[in-house]
Amino acid sequence: MNNGGANAAMATVGGVQLLEWKFSQVFGERTAGEEVQEVDIISAIEFDRTGNHLATGDRGGRVVLFERTDTRDHVGHQRDLEKMDYPVNRHPEFRYKTEFQSHEPEFDYLKSLEIEEKINKIRWCQSANGALFLLSTNDKTIKFWKVQEKKVKKVCDMNVDSTKAMGNGPIVGSSISTSSKQYIANGGCTHNDFSFPPGGFPSLHLPVVTSHETNLMARCRRIYAHAHDYHINSISNNSDGETFISADDLRINLWNLEISNQSFNIVDVKPANMEDLTEVITSAEFHPTHCNTLAYSSSRGSIRLVDMRQSALCDSHSKLFEEQEAPGSRSFFTEIIASISDIKFAKDGRLILSRDYMTLKLWDINMDSGPVATFQIHEYLRPKLCDLYESDSIFDKFECCLSGDGLRVATGSYSNLFRVFGCSEGSTEAMTLEASKNPMRRQGQPPSRASRSLSSLSGVVRRGMCFTSFKVQNLRRLVMCSISFFPLVFA
Repeated sequence: MNNGGANAAMATVGGVQLLEWKFSQVFGERTAGEEVQEVDIISAIEFDRTGNHLATGDRGGRVVLFERTDTRDHVGHQRDLEKMDYPVNRHPEFRYKTEFQSHEPEFDYLKSLEIEEKINKIRWCQSANGALFLLSTNDKTIKFWKVQEKKVKKVCDMNVDSTKAMGNGPIVGSSISTSSKQYIANGGCTHNDFSFPPGGFPSLHLPVVTSHETNLMARCRRIYAHAHDYHINSISNNSDGETFISADDLRINLWNLEISNQSFNIVDVKPANMEDLTEVITSAEFHPTHCNTLAYSSSRGSIRLVDMRQSALCDSHSKLFEEQEAPGSRSFFTEIIASISDIKFAKDGRLILSRDYMTLKLWDINMDSGPVATFQIHEYLRPKLCDLYESDSIFDKFECCLSGDGLRVATGSYSNLFRVFGCSEGSTEAMTLEASKNPMRRQGQPPSRASRSLSSLSGVVRRGMCFTSFKVQNLRRLVMCSISFFPLVFA
């Protein structure tokens, strides 16, 4: 949002100002006639905690980093400026920083299984000494990356001209060949073409090492492998800055960042007989401030809160969050659409946001009787669940996120759309926006898409992303819609 004159036009609902969405930037926009390659499709995206860096991963196993540049024009840290009510009249601006190949395609010869290089998740770690750290994972292997500027050093200010040779051999950097010279036993040379200047050298000085430029270098510090039999669906950093978890369909493992050859299995839902399996783990997340607490969701629509202080293997949960079915509402599709695809803690850790196929739900960790708020996302598709099931679209996964101030939630949808809802008390804010250069284009239009054919719907997008991704319809494109406190809002 441009604060230069738009503030007066902003409406207020429930004491909270409605956001005015405007196009800010796009990265990777394809040109006319350009074919989109499968490896260029964005599969993961994540802001760091400060909102100054953005990482994206694609199906080709690459990680691309962007950095925010508009804050460099002002002296002081962005948060300090916000505390002083410093007027920010510019859109957030990001620029390309660097990219590196995180994962390569592999083949598991023991299981005769191809492991694709697609990046499933990216998580930023705490930065140190000017270096950036992040975790990236594909289906089987997690990698810990360090990205740092390295200065290119050069030796200069020599005592003598480097084009002339010394008696015991060429000077460093000289291109003069010495193959034809006759050397004696003490290292000297019988044909010394080096001569002292008249009067000799007044003094000798040490050569100087100077740095002329810097290069960004990405180095893989740790590889965490061979710990998951099933595809990894989640990784989450702990607030202690030392550990993280990784989750697949049946297990959650706890890792130390500095130890790559050992992990601890803290959750295991695999039954003795696989025929007794009734649910799988779909997402897992650490509490943002309590290092002993984590939550994980299941395919049956439940969220379990776990306290790692209770036991080494957290088979029992401390709290269970699930919504009771209304009498007579159960159908063949009930369990399918109840499967939770993503969960996120609010910044203060009090609320948990969950996303299933049809709705967003907001849970209070102190109240396990039911969600405190439910937001309808795909209600217009309910009459077409049978067609969605036949096309497998009913199994599509969507992610969700909360704003940094806790006042709004967002999630992805079909047809390049994302939804934003106000979640403060009394708020009725509900917006449908398009991830394009005109995000407000769909405002005021009735949900006519309920009548469109499912043949075209099923081919729109196979994976929904939170609004910061805007990766839909097979475009390697990253679009940012700016608001007054972006990107810290959904960072």
